[in-house]
Amino acid sequence: MKKAYIQLHLSILIAGFTGILGKLIMLNEGLLVWYRMLITAVLFFVFLCAIGKFRTIPFREMLRIGGVGLLLALHWVFFYGSIKASNVSIGVICFSLTGFFTAIFEPVINRHRISVRELFLSLIAAAGILLIFQLDVRYRIGIGLGIISSALAALFIITNKKIGTKHSSSIMLLYEMIGGFAAISCLLPLYLYYFPTQYIVPDISDIIY
Repeated sequence: MKKAYIQLHLSILIAGFTGILGKLIMLNEGLLVWYRMLITAVLFFVFLCAIGKFRTIPFREMLRIGGVGLLLALHWVFFYGSIKASNVSIGVICFSLTGFFTAIFEPVINRHRISVRELFLSLIAAAGILLIFQLDVRYRIGIGLGIISSALAALFIITNKKIGTKHSSSIMLLYEMIGGFAAISCLLPLYLYYFPTQYIVPDISDIIY
């Protein structure tokens, strides 16, 4: 349990840092995730090839891992969308609900009993989010997007753990990035149709961030 809480605090710290960068970047959340996954996939592919650890996998496995990558991509889209619709604090606070959704989803997906202790601790975090939601109506859209983001993060964690036993973490990450990028590429034209933006190509400051 202590290890889990340390990991939670570290993940929230990282989320806060990436959230600040996401707020500073002028691209909308869809394009931001598209560029992020593209750059990560290309650089990681080159890195694995350079150290001789790149491996091809069966197409069926590629689809499974790519589906998990889609969950990660959607999580990022809603996470950055939450931050851009409100502020970094709201996005990070909502991210802490990941433990709450994990406590609910994991027993259902893996078919085991719900941990009452984990569920109780997660409900405390959920109560805090509910309090913020009721006190300030300005952040309702951001909070709603953040809650969806944390639910997607929980699904990603559970499914990633479930299928991650057959391949190394580096191969998993590469194909998740590729799968997420491919899925976002298919969805992006429709997304930009409903949410148009004047910033399509990142400028120098965006690239630095």
